[in-house]
Amino acid sequence: GPARPPVRRPVRLLTAAVFALAGLIFVTSFNTAKGTNIRTDASLLKLSDLIHERDRKNAELGDTTAAVRREIDVLVGRDDGATEAENARLRALETAAGTKKLTGRALTVTLDDAPPNATANPGYPEPQPNDLVIHQQDLQAVVNALWQGGAEGIRVMDQRLISTSAVRCVGNTLILQGRVYSPPYKITAVGDQDRLRKALTDSPAIQNYQLYVKAYGLGWKVDEHGEETLPGYTGTVDLHYADPVE
Repeated sequence: GPARPPVRRPVRLLTAAVFALAGLIFVTSFNTAKGTNIRTDASLLKLSDLIHERDRKNAELGDTTAAVRREIDVLVGRDDGATEAENARLRALETAAGTKKLTGRALTVTLDDAPPNATANPGYPEPQPNDLVIHQQDLQAVVNALWQGGAEGIRVMDQRLISTSAVRCVGNTLILQGRVYSPPYKITAVGDQDRLRKALTDSPAIQNYQLYVKAYGLGWKVDEHGEETLPGYTGTVDLHYADPVE
């Protein structure tokens, strides 16, 4: 009868096809990478690298904005046409808006993640990962309490807050006015120190946070300063909002 084809022939054909495809991919990759180093291509950067690069650019833009604002202040100061009453009103508005430096007795709250490999103190359940890190709600609770306590101005990390400032956390980082920060987080308020402390103590949200301080060692520290100077806000005052989907 007719001879049977070898059983392994399909396997050999498949092997040859795989090698041919591999060769095609190699040639394509070579041509694509010609003249460039694909290991350092921008599209392959880690997300963290992109975040740090954007943070650096935002810092540069912030410095530029501050320089322009200083030039505007100088030009405004040269205007001799304003009355003293008008100048006083302008200074009051600048103070309320937070665009001018503010000096006075102050209080600083420091929040921090729990120590690495933290375990529960006696009498408390074992922690979940979310129990051991600072959340957006914790930072907002401190800022809100300080405003409630009559703070004349507040600085978070190295930035002055204004009425439209949004304190947001993404993962384990704070994003404030285009800048990225990692814990520990420092919040400084200028005002009556006794009122500020009482507002912190009376806040239900902070009372809840204190339970996690006792249970798992989240960081909490309050320091008073005889005199502290907060920088004036130098960022944009435009409102940013979402547009409804049509």
